[in-house]
Amino acid sequence: MLYDTKMIMMIWKKAGLVIFLGVFTFFTVASQEEGQKMVACVGFYNLENLFDTFDDPNVIDEEFLPEGKKKWDFEKYSLRLKNTATVIEKLGGKNYPYGPAILGVCEVENKKVLQDLVAMPQIANRKYGIVHYNSPDKRGIDVALLYQPRFFEVEESKSYRLTIPGKNDFFSRDQLLVTGKLNGERMHIIVNHWPSRWGGEKESRPLRIEAAKLCKSIVDSIQKSEKEAKIIVMGDFNDDPSDLSMKKIMKGKSNIAAVSSSSMYNPMRKLHDADVKGTLMYRGKWNLFDQILLSKSLVKPKTTSYSFFAAQVFDQEFLKVSEGDYKGYPFRTYVGDNFHGGYSDHFPVYVYLIKEHN
Repeated sequence: MLYDTKMIMMIWKKAGLVIFLGVFTFFTVASQEEGQKMVACVGFYNLENLFDTFDDPNVIDEEFLPEGKKKWDFEKYSLRLKNTATVIEKLGGKNYPYGPAILGVCEVENKKVLQDLVAMPQIANRKYGIVHYNSPDKRGIDVALLYQPRFFEVEESKSYRLTIPGKNDFFSRDQLLVTGKLNGERMHIIVNHWPSRWGGEKESRPLRIEAAKLCKSIVDSIQKSEKEAKIIVMGDFNDDPSDLSMKKIMKGKSNIAAVSSSSMYNPMRKLHDADVKGTLMYRGKWNLFDQILLSKSLVKPKTTSYSFFAAQVFDQEFLKVSEGDYKGYPFRTYVGDNFHGGYSDHFPVYVYLIKEHN
């Protein structure tokens, strides 16, 4: 993952990466210097109901069975694995062939579907490892972390249960914490998939507020025990960067200068505020539910360690509907119960982290 500074500038220009105030100034200075940079790509992808074709009596997976209403069979499952692997292969841009060193995912039924995914020919040579726990979600969908062992070494992991006071019948996705070393630097990654807007945004908002409180408590606990902890929070939050859960509870700042030890930097806020991009489309309006937030130590490093360089929504043309009323929308696997054979109803997101190579 070594690039000279001129190559990084070329990646930035060709990929159309979003460089923000403060980081741009740093990079302009760095581009005039000799030497190399280490570049790491960290991403997140909602895999839109990646189910196997077998019945699990413990979850509600009947629609994703060969005899179910979606007629989900091995042929469709195989195509879906191929499509998803193609996205992961290309994620990070054509000028960055390594792909994500770390990739959070959600909407996966079990570990087996991830094992099938990482074994696909497009990405098998990366030898992705998997961190996965079963969640209590009634449909059986979970979050997980994929990582390339040559870049990231897992030290420990833990799954946190989301509970709602007074709602004993509420079951959602756990929040996954994975701690390890990215090329020798200790990192904490928290993968999320917060409660949906089913039943209405306002009506379901309290559930996401509780999810935000749980996530923020994990962040605070890490920071309490480890000064200058490098923390990456990623996920499908089912809220935009400007919503209460992200802006007030998670304290996601749009300006690096405003980031403190008690807040985080959310590079997706500027994309959303400017109405530049989204990760999913609903009734003709873009939402940016898929986000990556960074702790202060990753945007204001005190040493020559990894720091934020750029953020992007991975929305290449092959991931979009090419014609018709939904032209430009994410090219999804299903629309209702009709199989379209696409990729996902969400675009992936990713960030570049860079540091000096000694």
